[in-house]
Order: sequence, then structure tokens, then C-alpha cells
Amino acid sequence: MTVRRDIAVVAASQGGFKALCRLVSALDPDYEGSLLIVLHSGMTGPRLLGECIQRHTSLTVEYGRHGQSIEPGRIYLAPPGRHLVVSADGHLALDDGPKVHHVRPAADPLFESAAACFHGRVVGVVLTGGGGDGTRGLQAIKAAGGMSIVQHPAQAEAPQMPMNALNFDSPDQVLSVAEISHLLGPLARQRARSRADRAGSA
Repeated sequence: MTVRRDIAVVAASQGGFKALCRLVSALDPDYEGSLLIVLHSGMTGPRLLGECIQRHTSLTVEYGRHGQSIEPGRIYLAPPGRHLVVSADGHLALDDGPKVHHVRPAADPLFESAAACFHGRVVGVVLTGGGGDGTRGLQAIKAAGGMSIVQHPAQAEAPQMPMNALNFDSPDQVLSVAEISHLLGPLARQRARSRADRAGSA
């Protein structure tokens, strides 16, 4: 059965500002999924990040709010200094808990909570950055039936995060930023095939 993968969670750190702008600029303007993004604090100012993302896409861009519903065709950014996670009921939540990998926000809490809630609907994406954030989250996503994607390390400004994921997760896809963008749209549009559809194609 084909799984619709319409919850995309994205991690970026050093070099991530430019990578994220490229990611959203190449994204299908009719993207039917929801994009949840963690950029490590200190990589750029909060206002600058939001404005840059919005300039490169027609999708609505906003900082995630506690208790907020996750809607299709929207991009949610982790606010500086707080972990962005998905609650058990499928809403966004903000967490002031301890730093993870010495940063807050971090990707692993978002990835793991999204996998626990949405299972196979989740696509995890690790872009450029130093350290190992995102690897544990990708493992959780794959264990829950989701898909893991990593930016090709040779094309990353800081290859450590993608390399760490390659070494410890065996991601499903290793792609350029543009290729990742072009893949997310079709993944979000996939529908489960009915029994009649399957019989007709047999």
C-alpha cells in the first residue's frame, strides 16, 4: 500500500540558512504537506529566517505556537530557544526542557515526537550542519515506518550532520537540496491505493 508522507520535518545548522531558502524556493507551490523546520539558534536571527523563507515561497510561513494545529500547505519554524515538538494529539507544542546536542531548539525532539504521532506519514530530512543532531530522530522515523532523507555531504557547507546520519541510520535517499524539494511534493500527494485499484493494475 502506498503511504502518503505529508509531514516533513527538517533539520539544519551551519549553512542551513541558505540551504533552507533553496529548499523552499524549489518546493512545489501547491505542496499539500506540512513542513516543520528546526534551524539551530544562532545560525541567523529569527526575523531574518522567517522573512527569507517567506520571500522564497507562496506557502504560509510562521513560527510554531504551543497547541497550534498542523495544517497542510504551511511551513512551521521552531522559535529560538525552544524545542518544537508534536504532542500526542497531533498539535504543535513548545518545550523549554534541557538542550539536546547542546542546542535548543534541536531536531531530535521534533523528529522523535513526529514519528510517535504520525508514524509512516513522516519524512525526516537532515541538511547541512555540524554535530550529530537529527540522526537519532531519523532512526525513530524509520522505525515508525517513515522515510529518511539526507543532503549529500559533498554538497553541504558543513557535512557533519549528513555524514553522521549516513554512518548511523542508512537513510532512504541521499540527495541535493533541489532534489529533496522535488521529491517532497509527490510524497505528500500520494494516496493509499484502494483494493479495486490494486486489482485493476494486477
